[in-house]
Amino acid sequence: MKELSFSNNQELLSRLPNASVTYIPNFWSLQEADQIFSALQEETPWQHDPITVFGKTYMQPRLTALYGTDTKPYSYSGLTLHPHPFSKTLLEVLNRIQTVDSHPYNTVLLNLYRDGQDSNGWHADNEKELGPEPRIASASFGEARYFHIKHRRFKEHRYKILLEHGSLLIMGGVMQDHWLHQIAKTARPREARINLTFRKLI
Repeated sequence: MKELSFSNNQELLSRLPNASVTYIPNFWSLQEADQIFSALQEETPWQHDPITVFGKTYMQPRLTALYGTDTKPYSYSGLTLHPHPFSKTLLEVLNRIQTVDSHPYNTVLLNLYRDGQDSNGWHADNEKELGPEPRIASASFGEARYFHIKHRRFKEHRYKILLEHGSLLIMGGVMQDHWLHQIAKTARPREARINLTFRKLI
């Protein structure tokens, strides 16, 4: 089934069933986004951990780091991450997000996609630590990559959004109950990308 690209078309995104999704390109200026990317790349204590999916364990195809305002761990795919205290850079990113979204985020998961072979398979952010109707604010810096989404029941609803350098994507409502998302591998040459997904652990 062909995927439709919804990049930069908020009107079309607003029509998706069982979804609340907002995409804001250029939320950070090019200069701001460049500075944030460089700071995060240099100061983050990146981890490369094994995960277990459908009973099979393998090395996660990307690097990660967890930060939080308290010591609550975050678990997914058999992996438990313990947070570092928020850095100055991350607090600045969160403060900017909260100019348009006042949700009380207290945790952020960072993902470093080193090249086109780094990826994140189909999943929903529906871990019990996130509570019902979790809200996710996703900030992207570095190489643009396609964010694929598909409805769990309505197979015709399958789309992709190009997450650009300095962009912000916000998902909320019942979206994690009804949709899956991924960053797929690509054979095309790709530079590094850093993605920050802010969430509230309960």
